[in-house]
Amino acid sequence: MPAADPAAAEAGVVEAPESRTAAAGKGGPSKVAITVTAIAVVLTLDILTKLWVIRTFDLYETTPVLGDFFRFTYTHNRGAAFGIDIGEHSRMFFLVLSLVALGVLGAIYRATPAWDRLRVLALSLVAGGAIGNILDRIRFERGVVDFLDFGIGSSRFPVFNIADTAVTIGATLLLISFWLEGRRERAEEEARGDDSTG
Repeated sequence: MPAADPAAAEAGVVEAPESRTAAAGKGGPSKVAITVTAIAVVLTLDILTKLWVIRTFDLYETTPVLGDFFRFTYTHNRGAAFGIDIGEHSRMFFLVLSLVALGVLGAIYRATPAWDRLRVLALSLVAGGAIGNILDRIRFERGVVDFLDFGIGSSRFPVFNIADTAVTIGATLLLISFWLEGRRERAEEEARGDDSTG
């Protein structure tokens, strides 16, 4: 009888991830469904809003929406998100960097289990935003189309777009998912420690 307790504890450690995966797979969207939906929504909104801005406004035109706090300002950015620019080669540099980042995201995505829907969603949002801006860098010599302009007076946030928003939200969710994973692993280690001492 005493030998059965460690075996049961060991079986519990092995089966916990499987049971969690099985439970997560019931009644919820699949990994592929989350990915396709998130990327499709981000790209659709990003492409349509940029197309609207290009057809509606002149370059560098500013139109107040909520007074001076929120404006539409049509501009192009050869650099990274939120107006980050490193000079005349920014467009190609950040195009290559974005492609490399997509490769890294793909590797993380493949290693992400289907039950971790928060991380799947986070990676999909970042990927959708990255693809949206990559398409701009390929299509436009001037770089990415930006138009969302927030601030008060001369103190303004760098002009950005829907793709930048998706990347920011996705990156925040990704950090939260890593934090939750760390907390989960610590809890499992504490549980194993309690079992071994018990």
